[in-house]
Amino acid sequence: MTPAALEWITRFRQYLTSERRFSPHTDSNYARDLAALVAYCDREKLEDWSQLTSHTVRHFAARQHASGLSPRSIQRRLSAVRSFYGFLLREGQVHLGRDGQLERCSDPAVLAIKSNPGKEVRAPKARRKLPDVLDPDRMTRLLEIPSDGDPLTSRDRAIMELFYSSGLRLAELVGLDVDSVDRRDGTVRVTGKGNKSRIVPVGRKAAEAIAAWLPERAGLAKRGESALFVGRNGARLGARAVQLRVAHWARVRGLNLAVHPHLFRHSFATHVLESSQDLRGVQEMLGHASVATTQVYTHLDFQHLARIYEASHPRARKRAKP
Repeated sequence: MTPAALEWITRFRQYLTSERRFSPHTDSNYARDLAALVAYCDREKLEDWSQLTSHTVRHFAARQHASGLSPRSIQRRLSAVRSFYGFLLREGQVHLGRDGQLERCSDPAVLAIKSNPGKEVRAPKARRKLPDVLDPDRMTRLLEIPSDGDPLTSRDRAIMELFYSSGLRLAELVGLDVDSVDRRDGTVRVTGKGNKSRIVPVGRKAAEAIAAWLPERAGLAKRGESALFVGRNGARLGARAVQLRVAHWARVRGLNLAVHPHLFRHSFATHVLESSQDLRGVQEMLGHASVATTQVYTHLDFQHLARIYEASHPRARKRAKP
């Protein structure tokens, strides 16, 4: 790929972060996926983006699959290609110049792009992996952390209670400010994917844990720091630190399971759906754009019902061998 072609990837990433407000994590995923595309183009001696066709992109996906990449990862890679070409098509009409004014595109390679070559290409179908969940007993065991006078223990309890109470993503939780939580209404305002905001209920236990953490936070937070959760240095707590603390408490509480922040979200969705059967309500609380994404939890619920059926129905139980 020519330097001029690579410059368009830089512009695309700037667009994602400045206009679309994508997180650094999403930006790094796009960078990795497009780097794989560039490496493929270099091997195939393709020099600019106008040379890619749907056949080329399909061959790219097939090569990725042959190299051992999972269908889910290939789908994400193709999604990055489609988004990138959508950006190129838009920029081929008009784009923001360095002075902030709209101007005509002058790159002949981009002007030559008339359609999105990734639009009709699909990844191989992946086997749907059901998410792991913690059952209510193990979740209770994890969350009942005894007080030890350490402010960070209070903080960690509040973090995990809020994860389970409200089904937040990791990036959503670390992005919370103190004023994101409305303690009077028992809600939290969350900024999710695509910079979309939603308001989610906060349960009683989580509200109590946050109330216990706030006085401790006041003694740790730097002047002017708005983050709800801070570290020993008084600055906003990072995503990696949260992952490590969750894993730490899982070990301390004797759970022989790899516990990560998203496990709380899966458990929240599954337990609420088992109790309420309100798929749309769970979709709203999780911030899913499509109810199809939320439907994975109906499969988990069915597994739960199937186990009950197998254990209790007279004609479902397997007979013992004579």
